[in-house]
Amino acid sequence: MTLCTKGIQRPRARISPTRLETHGTVRLDDYYWLRDREHSDVTDYLQSENNYTAAVMAPTETLQETLFDEIKGRIKQTDMSVPYREGDFTYYTRYEEGREYPIHCRRAVGDDAAEVVLLDVNELASGQDFCQVSGLEVSPDQGLLAYAVDLEGRRIYTIHFKDLKNGELLNDELRGVTSNLVWAGDNQTMFYTQQDPTTLRWWRVYRHRLGTTQTDDVLVYEESDETFNCEVGKSRSKRFLLIASYQTVSTEYHYLEADRPEGPFLLFLARERDHEYHIDHFRDRFYVRTNRDARNFKLMEVPEARTDPEAWVELIPHRAEVLLGPFELFRDHLVIQERRKGLSRLRVRPWSGAGEHDIAFDETVFDTYLSVNREPDTHLLRFGYESLTTPTSTYDYDMARRTRTLLKQEEVLGGFDPSHYQAERLTVTAPDGEEIPVSLVSKTGISRDGSHPLLLYGYGAYGICIDPTFNSARLSLLDRGFVFAIAHIRGGQDLGRRWYDDGRLGRKRNTFTDFIACAEHLVSEAYTRPERLFAMGGSAGGLLMGAVVNMRSDLFAGVVAQVPFVDVVTTMLDESIPLTTNEYDEWGNPNNKDSYEYMLSYSPYDQITRQNYPHILVTTGLHDSQVQYFEPMKWVAKLRDYNTSNNTIVFKTDLEAGHGGASGRFKRNKDTALEYAFFADLAGINE
Repeated sequence: MTLCTKGIQRPRARISPTRLETHGTVRLDDYYWLRDREHSDVTDYLQSENNYTAAVMAPTETLQETLFDEIKGRIKQTDMSVPYREGDFTYYTRYEEGREYPIHCRRAVGDDAAEVVLLDVNELASGQDFCQVSGLEVSPDQGLLAYAVDLEGRRIYTIHFKDLKNGELLNDELRGVTSNLVWAGDNQTMFYTQQDPTTLRWWRVYRHRLGTTQTDDVLVYEESDETFNCEVGKSRSKRFLLIASYQTVSTEYHYLEADRPEGPFLLFLARERDHEYHIDHFRDRFYVRTNRDARNFKLMEVPEARTDPEAWVELIPHRAEVLLGPFELFRDHLVIQERRKGLSRLRVRPWSGAGEHDIAFDETVFDTYLSVNREPDTHLLRFGYESLTTPTSTYDYDMARRTRTLLKQEEVLGGFDPSHYQAERLTVTAPDGEEIPVSLVSKTGISRDGSHPLLLYGYGAYGICIDPTFNSARLSLLDRGFVFAIAHIRGGQDLGRRWYDDGRLGRKRNTFTDFIACAEHLVSEAYTRPERLFAMGGSAGGLLMGAVVNMRSDLFAGVVAQVPFVDVVTTMLDESIPLTTNEYDEWGNPNNKDSYEYMLSYSPYDQITRQNYPHILVTTGLHDSQVQYFEPMKWVAKLRDYNTSNNTIVFKTDLEAGHGGASGRFKRNKDTALEYAFFADLAGINE
């Protein structure tokens, strides 16, 4: 290991205790003052931490450059996505050599049609430190483009409009909004969502008429319940505009005919506690995915003239062992994305009732998902497929003939050969007897003698599944002898809704003990040993990292926590910052004494104790809208106060980015190279 802090001055945040009292309990927070982003002491301290990290990691600079060059070198720089058809055009995205950002294009249907550039994001990003373009939507007559631009990383956008006939920008600009937008059927009206300027909760839907100013826009919906967000979209049939209000355990929809944009939105079904439903429309019917009396969801249909549950007719029943996910509606077929035994599947069901089947795959560990399917009047399904050893692949599947055509597989440069790598799936018994799936990938034929470094990744929150997908950057670790593993722990939805419910609120600790059990099993089965075992997680996965190093600091040699949510109690008590009130059903409401005490029992910042912590690298973004920069900042300062080992704790803040890190397809790999160099150096690999 070359990382060493000897002779390098470590940053020290001044201690200024703040008294925090809740339910009669007093906590003294020495670093509460770091929340003040405008204070010169805060900005100076952030810069000193970046300088310290650069100095500590300096011996790995050559390795970082090598890793970055490898990762970048596997990316085909001049590349293009698979075109998809919508109306009279095919749409696609392409990249040019040496350029960071995508170019969005289309062609008229026809063999000799010329390319038309809709939007070159490289031009928008010129001179900018950060540039994120999202929400691209072409008007129904395909003559106008709307798109949203964020130049800071705070996920606060400006919507622009472009006339695709002459390439000119319209004067209309919608500022301080989200990237959620949709066209009405008249090609002149846009509906969009605005966030609360303080909490960033998506709470208002406005109607904008082209040629008018934003101050003239009409508020058509306001979500007054501070635990809910809202967004706007359009049905599969394109006949209806949909407003969805949602929180962790409840949803509610309103709908409006897209050709009557000035009409009132109608309520589909009033919200109820513990009832989640999702709707779409095709032909003359609404389709409803609901968990009413169906924990893993079922699919219902109902005539558009009558939406009450008494009129719902069951299409796909509830199944205890299958999680019903997104669905796609076609002229002759219904396609359902399901999750069985932790893996995603695609099931095709003809409306005729005969010939229902799965799309079959050869690998035992994989991920598959619905891709872009804009045209319902077709027998072809566009879907994606990948695995830990198979690059991202796009297929067209003939649903009538049951044949599939590979349209494109991500080209991995540098001599990649999938046969040089092996994937496997195993299960680990948790302390309460649950069987936790683990997916692994490594070089083919490596020994199981405990000698190999192993990186264990986890998330475990919001019902999000970390699927066994391909990552060409990861090859740089595998080629250096690392094993990479994913712990499919509770808090995700890998094994159905029960898996999620057993990893949130008063059962949140299951997430942490599951991860620890997976780590212990990998050691006991000689995949690695503690001094060569590493862990990584981001955001809610950063909370996981903070919890497990408090609980079992002896088990890991090194940890990377990306944008970690680690100050759980203080954050959830502050209703003025993002992701608080609308996440009470995820973490708990600490205004309730029992919830407060349970959350306090695992909150990484609050549970730091005097012990030997492993080497830790922590990253954040100054403009992070999801996890505020001061959470990891405080955590690192307190960890250093309590750490009784000589292990290194370093903290890097991207001063130009937010929760998702740097923008641009190459620049973000600088961060990956830093993280991989951190692990490799600790494993004794430093070329």
